[in-house]
Amino acid sequence: MKKYLYIFIAALTLSACESELELTSPSQLTTAGFWDTEEGAKTAHTGLFANLRSSASTLWLLGEMRSDIWGGRTYESPANESLIESNITVATAPFGGWAGLYTRIHRVNDFIINVPNITFNDASEKKHLLGQAYGLRALYYYTLLKTWGDVPIILEPFTDVDPANLSRIRTPKKDVMALIKSDLEASLTSFGSDGSYWESSKVFWSKAATLTLKGEVFIWSGNLLGGGAADFTVAKTALQKVATLGVSLEPNISNLWGVPNEGNSEFIFAIQYQQDEASNFYNGLTGRSTEINPQFNNVGESMSDFVIAGANRYGQSEKTILLLDDSDDARGDATFIKLYTDDNGGAGYPTYSEPTYFGSIFKKFLGQVNGSERIFENDVPLYRYADVVLLLAEAKNLLGEDPSSEINQIRKRAYGANYVVANHAYVNGSQADNTDAILNERYKEFIGEGKRWWDLRRAGDSFVIDNVSFLSAGEEYKLVLPITNDMIGRNPLLEQTIGYTN
Repeated sequence: MKKYLYIFIAALTLSACESELELTSPSQLTTAGFWDTEEGAKTAHTGLFANLRSSASTLWLLGEMRSDIWGGRTYESPANESLIESNITVATAPFGGWAGLYTRIHRVNDFIINVPNITFNDASEKKHLLGQAYGLRALYYYTLLKTWGDVPIILEPFTDVDPANLSRIRTPKKDVMALIKSDLEASLTSFGSDGSYWESSKVFWSKAATLTLKGEVFIWSGNLLGGGAADFTVAKTALQKVATLGVSLEPNISNLWGVPNEGNSEFIFAIQYQQDEASNFYNGLTGRSTEINPQFNNVGESMSDFVIAGANRYGQSEKTILLLDDSDDARGDATFIKLYTDDNGGAGYPTYSEPTYFGSIFKKFLGQVNGSERIFENDVPLYRYADVVLLLAEAKNLLGEDPSSEINQIRKRAYGANYVVANHAYVNGSQADNTDAILNERYKEFIGEGKRWWDLRRAGDSFVIDNVSFLSAGEEYKLVLPITNDMIGRNPLLEQTIGYTN
């Protein structure tokens, strides 16, 4: 991948930057003859994933920050409090310029338009690359739809320098969803029977990733856009196919996290980070040695030798702390290192003790220590097989079927040798009870992975209002974001998100 990444960066420096939907320059990749060769196409393909990595922290903020996970104690100035508290107005609208996602889409459009015209030595490689590109475009448009509802649809690369031809209206979300579904089918058609992973690596998109996204998309459209049982059935079928493509649950939580475990069987698609290439953003969920070293962890061990030079901008909410305050569930210790101001006489604090609690370090993506430096080079999964299992539980529940088998697969793995059927097994209940159980399991399973806000949204407005203390009945319009006045000023065809006024 590195070979093509370096070529891509060199090519990118020749191409002017675009402002979202107000471009002032054409696609210079196209006009410069970049698309004449297979090597050029493969370089551009690598660039698509470098682009995605550049948006990784934004995708995380969009998918998690407005949920109930964060907002707790930090030992430095907290970040993104307005997002956490849903304190959002037109004047303070976040993620201007559609969060940069149309720049990503432009690159994918360029790829989809031009690659079919290139001759490959192995035609199956071209099909695989196109399957990846359609999957990425579906991912971007799905993110836009979830975030803003109605959004512009642009399927061609920008080659016109006339600003009058660059302004687009917001397309109704039902039509955006139709495009997403169309791209998912184009992706699957391109992959055909090829379930392989490009370069045998999960850091590229794959058929398994497309099927997982398809399952999530059809649950969303079935529950929120009127698709109903027909969409839930499509979701169930897609998700059931993923297990045939070389992925499965890891037997132990400990096998998932840490740089040496990146080749695990559970990851479906992950964003790649490597020393001297790119670091992930989770350093901001740790802290500085001056604050951490004087503290003790929950088993009473001194943190004096802990190597870190980060920041602590996000603290887990007390709701999150209490949710994970179960020593039998391995996910608690795998997700956070809880810090206390003393060692409790050497006994530590096996259960949460608020008076002596100092704060937390997010543990899943702590990288590894190299000498006196911690390198944040964990690959970060966008999809893993636990996601598929619990999405399948959602689809089954919405179809009136029993989701307890899927819920209990995740619980058995989490509790390991501590699992006791009488204490931990979930028994099928009402549809609402099942939804709460699935949401609760996903909450514990995916903290820090950018999913909780979308999980609540996908379940329905009432589940968001019931779980996020900063939102109340009557504020459902806040579930999607406003656009900035600057965006409207640059593109007069845009209309403000319904419910928001100046």
